[in-house]
Amino acid sequence: MTVSLLPFLACCVLITTGATLLLERSLVRILAGVIVLGNGVNLLIVTSGGGSGGPPFTGTTGMADPLPQAMVLTAIVITLGVTAFLLALVHRSWQLTGSDEVQDDTEDRRVRLRARRGELGDAVRARRDAYRRLVVEQRAELANLEAEQAERERLEEADLERRIARVHDELGQWMGRLRQEGVSQEELEDRFEEAGLRADAAAMGNLQRIEQLREEHRRGREEQAAREKALRKKLRRRQREALKQMRAAIREERERQALALDPELEGE
Repeated sequence: MTVSLLPFLACCVLITTGATLLLERSLVRILAGVIVLGNGVNLLIVTSGGGSGGPPFTGTTGMADPLPQAMVLTAIVITLGVTAFLLALVHRSWQLTGSDEVQDDTEDRRVRLRARRGELGDAVRARRDAYRRLVVEQRAELANLEAEQAERERLEEADLERRIARVHDELGQWMGRLRQEGVSQEELEDRFEEAGLRADAAAMGNLQRIEQLREEHRRGREEQAAREKALRKKLRRRQREALKQMRAAIREERERQALALDPELEGE
């Protein structure tokens, strides 16, 4: 069985034209696309059924295949029903809007925008909560640093007071022993003077060490203050970034709300 190429080319042209018309927004063009596409499919079925032949009820030889013909008859009836339905849609659309253009589903867009607005609202609230938690954590961290600094200063002051009290106690005990030994006030003053001279000599030897310790202590305090200052700057920078992100999210949410309230979406 040989089949001509021309019917297949005609089928391709009809099917392509019908599919292209179905993608239009005009109901009339969609109707034409359904009709053309149906004719192309019917022609394809008839062409694929083979060549011509006799009726299937006249004999057993040289008969035409009845299946493609039955399928085409059924397709014609279905195409007629779809055409009638589309004609009714075109007529009703023309009565309501004066046009056969297929409009966007504004209610669907509203629902989608509401859902998106709800998601953005949840995201904004989540960012706001995260920002608040960050602020609370940073404040707690700063409070801990200040408490640690105050505790260190208190311990240093307490240690200094203990040392001063111990020196006073030792001095009082030494003076008491000297009085028990019968040392006069003048001798006691002389011994104080000698002890002061020896202390001055020892102090001159330890002056460099004392200055070094003071310098190390001063550098340590400066480094601690610098670290605390850097930490405060870092925390403030993180707060500003979090606040900026939250404001950007709120601004985006307001823009989307303004888009959702666009008069063009309200419909007729």
